Amino acid sequence: MDPQYAVIVIGGGVNGAGIFRDASLRGLRCALVEKEDFAAGASGASSGMIHGGARYLAHQPKVTKLACLDSGRIQRLAPHLLFRIPFLFAVPRNRKLARALLLGLDGFFEAYDRYQPLKNGLRHERLTGDEARRVEPGLADDIAGAVVFDEWGIDGHRLCWLNARSGMDAGGTCFTHVRVDAIEPRADAPGWVVRGRGTLDGIPWEATARTVMNAAGAWGPGVAALGGASCRLRPSKGVHLVLDRRVSNYSITASALDGRSIFLEPWQNITILGTTDDDYFGDLDDVPVTQDEVEYLLASIESIYPSIRQCRLIDAWVGVRPTLYRYGPYEDDLSRDHQVLDHGALDGRPGLFSIAGGKLASYRAMSEDAADALARHLGVSRPCRTADEPLPGGDAAADEEALAAQFRLPRHAVRRLAYRHGSLAPQVLAPCSERPARRRALCRCEPVLEAEVRWAARHERARTLADVSRRTRLGTGPCGGIRCALPAALVLAAETGRDAAWARDEARRFLEARYRSRRPVVGGDQVRMEAVIARAAREL
Repeated sequence: MDPQYAVIVIGGGVNGAGIFRDASLRGLRCALVEKEDFAAGASGASSGMIHGGARYLAHQPKVTKLACLDSGRIQRLAPHLLFRIPFLFAVPRNRKLARALLLGLDGFFEAYDRYQPLKNGLRHERLTGDEARRVEPGLADDIAGAVVFDEWGIDGHRLCWLNARSGMDAGGTCFTHVRVDAIEPRADAPGWVVRGRGTLDGIPWEATARTVMNAAGAWGPGVAALGGASCRLRPSKGVHLVLDRRVSNYSITASALDGRSIFLEPWQNITILGTTDDDYFGDLDDVPVTQDEVEYLLASIESIYPSIRQCRLIDAWVGVRPTLYRYGPYEDDLSRDHQVLDHGALDGRPGLFSIAGGKLASYRAMSEDAADALARHLGVSRPCRTADEPLPGGDAAADEEALAAQFRLPRHAVRRLAYRHGSLAPQVLAPCSERPARRRALCRCEPVLEAEVRWAARHERARTLADVSRRTRLGTGPCGGIRCALPAALVLAAETGRDAAWARDEARRFLEARYRSRRPVVGGDQVRMEAVIARAAREL
């Protein structure tokens, strides 16, 4: 009996979605299985950059070149999702050999400039202390000088979803909220049986495939073990703190208390402070953010940006990187390269593969390597198309001014929607012509319109309020979702055939999850406010 699929990809992060897209575009019948939602793990908790990896240049220039090459390609695939982030690397006067360090940085970024054209980057510049404070007034007074360069930002949640949608448009099938429990060789033919169960409805799920690609990220060793194989990683925990607005003009890079590099990054409507890099061997489904980690980031950036504690923290992101295993080096020195593991050769499990390591910026190239391995095993010679085929919405720019006028919407609301949807923005807004009520902003912090929530439910596979939040950023602003959770849940219920009781319970679940995410960073009056929000959520 022929298997249902040529390929089953396990994991809906950026690597899994990228591999799913690549394999589907090659004409392979492909399925993706994800226990939660697209980018629910590390891909959605990253620094949100498709950057060139300047810090890898000295020891891993291959990683830097690959990231820069792929950054340029991704800009062509989804131009609406990319935004330029200028960086400023400041050196304080009290830093030992500060002048020599500035000269060294100047020379280092001179070398990095050779890679900048690959990603449409600008050449670096060296600034005096006065020049640095003029372009970034929040810097400390004792800055000896700085080097400025640039990178590119992106929304990792949207990137994952668009890769998944492209794969589905090419004939693939996605199963989200399905946890894989077993991966077993077929008894009647070469290939694999994959079994699981729905995490929302408990319904058993089963499929057969000629090949299985384990793209579960930090969960990869456990998934490989289900198939009788080994995939060894050295998981690394990264924490980012979120501020309620853009507090700086530049992304400010500085040396942390222990000499590591950290940054304060303006990103979309917020600012991100990150990141930690520590070995982590705990529960991957419940990764804590500790007070020590929060204080480490604040105390480290405070030396360069002294007013940081006057800014309002509203959230914390935490993810676990699937870093390649190596014994001995500090976490920050571990390789960001990637490997595609053929468990047929390594473990005697033909047709089972894993992808490990890597970084968001080079996901497309990693996915191509993985899809090449699958194609070789299947005897398929069709080439990769992901370097040239635009992602959905990436084929043309939306006319924001015309859309705002046509649908009588605020320009800022249209701008945010057009950023997420690109050329598909008119389709998202089209129902507003006949039903003007769908123009209302359910989430005013972002903002997110009712029409977009309905689109996420109807066209973007959003089944829970958390799914909607990942597609739209609903509930991620300063209010923590308290104003938008119930109205959005009612809209989601209407679109998915649920009742008002479900909407009330879903709003409660969402607000409780938001409180758990925000709790490590709030204090004083704000922690009391957050406690009131949590209590209100329980009473819904």
